[in-house]
Amino acid sequence: MTHVAGGRAGVTTLIYVAGRIRDEDVALVRERSPIADVVGEYLQLRGAGGGSYKGICPFHDEKSPSFNVTPSRNLWYCFGCGEGGDVITFIQRIEHLSFSESVEHLAQHAGVRLRYEQGRAPSAGDQGQRQRLVDAHREAAEFYAEQLLSPGALPARRFLSERGFTRVDAEQFGLGFAPPGWESLTAHLRQKGFTDKEIITAGLAGQGRRGAYDKFRNRLLWPVREVTGEVVGFGARKLASDDDGPKYLNTPETPIFKKGHLLYGLDLAKRDISRERQAVIVEGYTDVMACHLAGVRTAVATCGTSFGEEHLKILRRMLLGRSNQGGKVVFTFDGDAAGQKAAVRAFAEEHGFASETFVAVQPDGLDPCDLRLRHGDSAVVDLVAAKKPLYEFMIRHVIEQYDLDTPEGRMAGLDAAAEIVASIRNEGVRKLYGVKLDHWLGIMDEEFVLRRVAQHMRGGPRTRSAAPRGSGQDPAAGAGESAPYDPRDPSLQRERQALKLALQYPHLAGEFDMIEAEAFTVPQHRAVHELIRNVGGVAAAGDAGQWAVQLREAAPNETQSAFVTELAVEELEIYGEPDEHFAREIFGTVRSHSINRQVSNLKSRLGRLDPSADAEEYQRVFAELMTVEQRKRFVRDAAGGGT
Repeated sequence: MTHVAGGRAGVTTLIYVAGRIRDEDVALVRERSPIADVVGEYLQLRGAGGGSYKGICPFHDEKSPSFNVTPSRNLWYCFGCGEGGDVITFIQRIEHLSFSESVEHLAQHAGVRLRYEQGRAPSAGDQGQRQRLVDAHREAAEFYAEQLLSPGALPARRFLSERGFTRVDAEQFGLGFAPPGWESLTAHLRQKGFTDKEIITAGLAGQGRRGAYDKFRNRLLWPVREVTGEVVGFGARKLASDDDGPKYLNTPETPIFKKGHLLYGLDLAKRDISRERQAVIVEGYTDVMACHLAGVRTAVATCGTSFGEEHLKILRRMLLGRSNQGGKVVFTFDGDAAGQKAAVRAFAEEHGFASETFVAVQPDGLDPCDLRLRHGDSAVVDLVAAKKPLYEFMIRHVIEQYDLDTPEGRMAGLDAAAEIVASIRNEGVRKLYGVKLDHWLGIMDEEFVLRRVAQHMRGGPRTRSAAPRGSGQDPAAGAGESAPYDPRDPSLQRERQALKLALQYPHLAGEFDMIEAEAFTVPQHRAVHELIRNVGGVAAAGDAGQWAVQLREAAPNETQSAFVTELAVEELEIYGEPDEHFAREIFGTVRSHSINRQVSNLKSRLGRLDPSADAEEYQRVFAELMTVEQRKRFVRDAAGGGT
């Protein structure tokens, strides 16, 4: 027997098995879960008149709010994508839960004790998997927090004290300590009624030959929470110098821990982000703590992965997504070479959001945690206040690489920076930056600079100076190639990441073999792609340690062999250890940008054709465009399904 819930017009119909949770309890959960409060935990709502609210829809990408919440009817509906329902369907959609799991989730927050069929109490089997994993993390967080006060946690407390954090600070952020034993937490959770399978599925333990063992041992831990405040994972820093593990170890991907969808500190920062219309992205857990304690309470950090599109969507919802109306995302980076690289990487990834993105760089290379420790809270506040637009930062960063005291240097710098200015979509902003570029270069001819920018918009001059050191380009072999190797180019940064993954972590790079040679924009990268393909692709890699050696030996010349070596030893630009999610993002981005270039080129060709005079050619190009557009959707859907 089934019941239908939410059967109004325009509202999703839900089917659930009757009797499992009593109908009156489901009704009570709805009554005690005000829809505006529940939805408001996930996105910022603004008054829309008549007691209703509007916000950015979390179920499709949009910049103008079309998501409506009507508390008087306890319903939500998006006029953009047509999704709608009640408070339970909202939790189902946003948390990817079943009906009963959603009711249990809401009941826990509303303080409703659910009754199940024939009045029996819910057993572990009754509870949905997600709730069991969340419960295990809650118990783990409490256990770890208690252990931080134990004698064995002295190194952890010393670590915090040396960075200016007190016991009160540790309690505010829920920090904990994982004892060095192999089954300390596992045994504790078993006593609480959790099975080894649940503990392993939660990512709190690993599977060994003798059974489950603690994932985190002798480490300081930061609980990672969903925006609702539920602990879903941990970030852990090693304390012992003889620990051969990574400095930072994060919970692996689990049914509830998706690092590409999580921002550390967002549960604490969400109100301030909405109120101040600003989010500050820092690089580490201690940096988030330092910022909040210094008064920058909009700080968040990623959880062992690079800042990606899903993170951006989350922040857009918090900021309400009003482009160029005050919503700001501020990246903080060290002033050293690594920080400069991180800023370039942010530009490559956040290009579509660049008009609202800013960079705050500390010239002396201190991160927010060290900055607060040495110079006090005000220095952290000043760092964020001195932010610069990301476009300005990138343009200045590029032209600083050239000798602006010579005409040749100024022209080379102009062409390098003009590519960035040409990529600005907003015509007015593009023109203003063109004028600024003229003054920064000292050319003092705005019309000339703007014409140069326009040339680059049409795919104009790409000839600059000789290839910089470390490009892997053979000057002799590269003669006649139209694309110089500029490692500052965001496209080359992405491609280089993909190649480094394929060389250094072949076990994560299965999708590399799906990338076509045309996806790489310079001959040096296409040559390495061809080299890998000629030896059987990444799938042919046996011993990862010998993989790069095998490719070096197969290289047709010393220049390419040296370039393979360079890629094999150069560090990946990532915070933490790479995993399948990170690899999937990099390879998907390279493929997507390649397809976008093909679409742009085909559309440009169509625009130059006369459908009546060139009917056959027009139909051929149009058919090719449709094929590429279909492939674009396939790649996009595949990337979405993989997260």
